Amino acid sequence: MTHPLGNPPSKIVAVHLNYPSRAKERGRVPAHPSYFLKPPSSLAGTKEAIVRPSACELLGFEGEIALVIGSRAQHVAPEDGWSYVRWVTAANDAGVYDLRYADRGSNLRSKGADGFTPVGPRLLDARQVDPAGLRLRTWVNGDLVQEDTTDTLLFPFGQLVADLSRLVTLEPGDVILTGTPAGASVVQPGDLVEVEVNAGALSTGRLRNPIADGGPLAPYGAMPKADSTEREAAFGALHTPEPLLASGLADGLRSVAVATLSAQLRSRGLPHMSIDGVQPVEPRTRMVGVAHTLRYLPLREDLFKKHGTGMNAQKRAIEQLRPGHVLVMDARRDATAGTLGDILALRAKKRGAAGVVTDGAVRDSGAIDELGLPVYAAGAHPSVLGRRHVPWDTGVPIACGGALVQPGDLIVGDTDGVVVVPPELAEELIADAREQERQERFITEQVAAGESIDGLYPLGPAWRDAYENWCKGETQ
Repeated sequence: MTHPLGNPPSKIVAVHLNYPSRAKERGRVPAHPSYFLKPPSSLAGTKEAIVRPSACELLGFEGEIALVIGSRAQHVAPEDGWSYVRWVTAANDAGVYDLRYADRGSNLRSKGADGFTPVGPRLLDARQVDPAGLRLRTWVNGDLVQEDTTDTLLFPFGQLVADLSRLVTLEPGDVILTGTPAGASVVQPGDLVEVEVNAGALSTGRLRNPIADGGPLAPYGAMPKADSTEREAAFGALHTPEPLLASGLADGLRSVAVATLSAQLRSRGLPHMSIDGVQPVEPRTRMVGVAHTLRYLPLREDLFKKHGTGMNAQKRAIEQLRPGHVLVMDARRDATAGTLGDILALRAKKRGAAGVVTDGAVRDSGAIDELGLPVYAAGAHPSVLGRRHVPWDTGVPIACGGALVQPGDLIVGDTDGVVVVPPELAEELIADAREQERQERFITEQVAAGESIDGLYPLGPAWRDAYENWCKGETQ
């Protein structure tokens, strides 16, 4: 394979996240850069095909800016890092997500296959360009799918060189792939991926790589496999996630009252499934969804800066929400500080959340009321969470309003409150709850007609025949 670097480098270092737009897609902002290695044998040039093994379905492209080191770098200061870069060019950090599980963290097989790092076609002299003034663009089949600039990078290029050189000596010819912006996704055999880097009027030209179908992998080793998590990671912003909750099941839970579900759970030996002390911010609210959890701990001033600021657990939980999630917050039943405000509630709605439940307080309750997002809280309070709470972790079992809530539990709310439904019981609960409510409609009619509740409520043997005849009429 030919590429513009000449001799192969001693190493290719790739950065995981560096563009704010990509960090937003991934739902996390790293405090420090993190890296993985690609073998020099993965290098390729323009017009060379990127070959997808035939059993793989998730070949991802990532348009990137590649830096080529010009002189030996060891213990370099950040302000001097750029001076060790000799060339800048375009790159495509290709990989198959189907094999990511096999070398989790190292990415060796998913990212390191032959031809999975095309670069070129031309090298730009780093001494003639501003590292904060570069523009990166990627096209798939002629459509622009990625465009970003280097003026807002999380980790500027000089910092990357310095950070790596603290422990790893960078040799002349080594390549640093500096991260990809939003828009990276999946391509298929027959597609054409093009990447270009511009520095004002200077251009690398378009790095063009068709996608080709390869033969099957030999069976002695990890074989490709893809699940919903890998598909979501591979497709990025273009991913259409599978529903968290089947529409029929959601409709079934929505068709019965929380009070009825609570009674049915109690009859099965589960009397502690209600989230006590919470009420809907908007009184006519109904809510059905899948629990995503967030846990607050009591405020400790010396730990708040570390855990309560920046992209803390609260904000991460919001950004991790998928359509159909209900964010359930453990605030230790302390309603003397807000745990959610209108901006984060709006973001939760934009993420597709089915609702929010907190056994603490909410701020901006009037604005939240107008959002149309079901929110249940123990009250309203004007203060921020730092008065009482430290956001600690997300995606863990929690206690909310006295109920144990696990990620993946079903959460159902109406004007009476909120109940937790174990997913494995949902179908039978719906059937039995509908039958209970049907009986209660019959009983209500009899009581309205003047009948005594003795033997009628709950429905006794003396009323069974009358009830069954009534049911026949209701179904006609």
